Amino acid sequence: MHLNLLLKELKAVELPKNHLIIKAEKVERSLYFIEQGVARAYVDGRDNRITFWFGMEGDIILSYHSYINNTPGYENIELLENCLLYELKTEVLETLYNSNTELANWGRKLAELILIKTEESYIGRLFKPAKERYIDLLQTDPLLIQRIPLGYIASYLGVTQVTLSRIRAEIK
Repeated sequence: MHLNLLLKELKAVELPKNHLIIKAEKVERSLYFIEQGVARAYVDGRDNRITFWFGMEGDIILSYHSYINNTPGYENIELLENCLLYELKTEVLETLYNSNTELANWGRKLAELILIKTEESYIGRLFKPAKERYIDLLQTDPLLIQRIPLGYIASYLGVTQVTLSRIRAEIK
């Protein structure tokens, strides 16, 4: 398959916990596949940092805005564990897409899956109470919950840590 063309271009990168791999207000020139570790994306709010995404093994780290528009992104992405990643330069990916329809279709399908996941998360935040969102997170990513500090989970759910503690106590 033509994915071998992509695999040849990946560069293994080991980075430590707390490393800021994507920085807001910067055009990013790489994307990363997570082989091992956990990351979170956040934006700086007026009074706090708001977490809106978690990624772990099998996920992709990138600034979508920066990648698609070639302009500075709005998010920061921080590694929450020591990570083994595979880096791919966005320029190389674009060249591969332009020269290989099968690979371009794979990229399109991957983007569609990410869009659906993002839409589900957005709709959940709009219409589901925090307790239901937490239960959804427990069901879809139980290992993620064990690996992420509660403060980041609370931010992701749009609640305080105290509220999250109450929700967790009700569920037990």
